Amino acid sequence: MSEENLKSQKKLVQVGELFDTMPVTGAHWKAGLALFFSFVIESWEMMIVVLVSGSIGAEFKLDGTQIGSLIGAIFLGMMPGCLVWGKITDKIGRKKSMIYSLVLFGIFSLIGAVAVSYDMLWCMQFMAGLGLSGVLITSFPYFGELLPVKVRGRASVYLASGWPIGYLLALGIAYLSLNIASWRWAIGISSLAGLWAFVVLALVPESPYWLAGKGRQAEAKEVIRKLARNKMDEELDTVELVVDEMKQGSYIELFKGKFLRITILQMIINFSFAWGYWGLTTWMPLLLAKKGLSSPQGFGFMAISALFMFPGYMAASYLTGKYGRKKVMFWFVLLSAVGGFGFASSNSLTELYIWNFVLSFFSLGAWGVWDTWLAELYPTEIRGVSYSLGSSLQRVANTIAPIAIGAMMVAQFSFMVTVSFISVFLVITFISVLFLRETEGEILH
Repeated sequence: MSEENLKSQKKLVQVGELFDTMPVTGAHWKAGLALFFSFVIESWEMMIVVLVSGSIGAEFKLDGTQIGSLIGAIFLGMMPGCLVWGKITDKIGRKKSMIYSLVLFGIFSLIGAVAVSYDMLWCMQFMAGLGLSGVLITSFPYFGELLPVKVRGRASVYLASGWPIGYLLALGIAYLSLNIASWRWAIGISSLAGLWAFVVLALVPESPYWLAGKGRQAEAKEVIRKLARNKMDEELDTVELVVDEMKQGSYIELFKGKFLRITILQMIINFSFAWGYWGLTTWMPLLLAKKGLSSPQGFGFMAISALFMFPGYMAASYLTGKYGRKKVMFWFVLLSAVGGFGFASSNSLTELYIWNFVLSFFSLGAWGVWDTWLAELYPTEIRGVSYSLGSSLQRVANTIAPIAIGAMMVAQFSFMVTVSFISVFLVITFISVLFLRETEGEILH
């Protein structure tokens, strides 16, 4: 019998159906570890210039506006970067995109460490953001496409817990570099993260969803065999893998038919949630100074805040598998808003710590759920561009929010008014969440 006849007799099966019964194996753990540290890298790079900006400003004799622009340079690079990488990841694959992104980030960051002028450093930060965008928009969709359905939600939230680790690493690198050498060492050490591309190359297979969508049946089945540790060989021999047909990586498709409502909601959520979080994070040292904390006390406060994030991720990971994405996201963002308003009205250091625990616990737990949920709302062929669109909106908020909050501080708005204004965006977020569909337990298409 010819190969064509054999192929025609095979049962057509959605790739996601095989992941519905796939066991969790060591291959998943290895891929998860590699992608986890990729997310750690993303976190610390987004924070490192914030933490050493004072030293950079002193060397290049910068004013507040220039420092703010430098902090925002990486996010400005990420805006077009997210859109470009969204197309790239759907065209050349998740794995190559992740590897190229890490390499480019490392190169531009290393050049920035030896910058001889403010303009040169600003340009390298912009280019580093452009390069790092591939990691940003690929990590969660990629990981989700490698995981069995039964653990996809919980495992993806654990991936998000790399954020506070990166945050703490950035604090440690910044502290040691500024006390032992200079800000150049902080950025130089960060550039070494580009070498993590070799780990991704060795431990993370290409997405079988993407491979099947490209008609690369043998490769898609081989990846599934490796992930399942050859426990699904018999099933794979009798099927032809398929994914939903969709125009390849098209942003236009996001605004058509059944996807229009989802796209508008995810854009609102990505912008408002990022504003609510980043508007507070970037100005936290100065906001704390308004409450009388010294610079070392402020850094200590931020480090403890990062530690508060871990139990939030763990709780969200457990609860999303039990109650679903929507309920957990709604309540976590709602309680984040409560924590934000409580933080704004704090009258003592003890109250600041208590309400910041509430804010950090619930807001970062909610981010873990959202990063997972967003990747599940669209089919494989537009998952990359959908995630990149959302990430671009986050970067817009990351850029605008610090400027707006800085203007409020220059205008001498009170601590309470400033933080309350930031928290209003969390209210917008949890209301918008109510209108999205639940995806817990669904196969990916």
